[in-house]
Amino acid sequence: MNKPRIPSLRLLSGFEAAARLGSFSRAAEELYLSQSAISHQIQQLEEQLGQPLFSRVGRGVELTVAGEVLLRSVQLSLDALKSGLARIGTYLDPGLVVLVCPAPLQQGWLLPRLAALQQALPGVCPLLSTDETARYVDELDVDINIVARPLQQPGLLELPWLQDEQLLVASPALAQRLAGLPPTEHAVHVSLLCLERTLTAGSGHEALPAMLAGFRRSLILDDARLLQDAAERGLGVAWLSRWQVADAMAVGRLQAVAGYPAQPGQQWWIARAEGDTRAPMVRQLYQWLVDEAARVV
Repeated sequence: MNKPRIPSLRLLSGFEAAARLGSFSRAAEELYLSQSAISHQIQQLEEQLGQPLFSRVGRGVELTVAGEVLLRSVQLSLDALKSGLARIGTYLDPGLVVLVCPAPLQQGWLLPRLAALQQALPGVCPLLSTDETARYVDELDVDINIVARPLQQPGLLELPWLQDEQLLVASPALAQRLAGLPPTEHAVHVSLLCLERTLTAGSGHEALPAMLAGFRRSLILDDARLLQDAAERGLGVAWLSRWQVADAMAVGRLQAVAGYPAQPGQQWWIARAEGDTRAPMVRQLYQWLVDEAARVV
């Protein structure tokens, strides 16, 4: 069975304008064509499809059933094309770099360093994404990817980046109250806020350590940022990533709870295309991230 031939964009654009405006003459004005040119385009399109697309109504036209079906498809296609063209214009900006990074890491490590980044690379315009399903570096949708495990994608420059650790944190008031009590009594006076995934985590870094086994769980969340917010509000203690809460601890919104040593956490990896990249700024931002991580460890 032969596939139907797709009509030219010229014919489809003339049809869409005439259908949307309900008039061949108004479509001709919009497209800077003569009315006869629009009429000829519609005739060509109808001959190609073997279906009438318009019927005359007074001095205007209205769509047939076939015309209505075609109009929906054409408008969706034109909208997708316009969106794609707009994206191309955006990606031509030599300073734009698409960086995919988990939201908690952006919140606690990257955002507090944006001013320093823009000072070091004045022309940079990061497009920050938290879409962790975008695992492939393709130099259009993703320039740099920060991930929890190596991508092992051909043609990548991929390095271990930040070594994380897990801390027990609380609001300053709650941390100070617990500091006056022996750790063996903490579970009597405070409850544990935790992530849903820690309930099923094995022996990995997300698993709650044995030292927290006696705490009653009072709130379970599925987003680490919400967990941090609950801890800052004094609702309990929380087991969180050092780099997620680093900024909150630096400005005094959270404190580490005394008596609970930090535990090894996630090893983060950073990746970009090997060799020349879409724009020099991609390589510059990648190197800045690598150097900054080495400096703060």
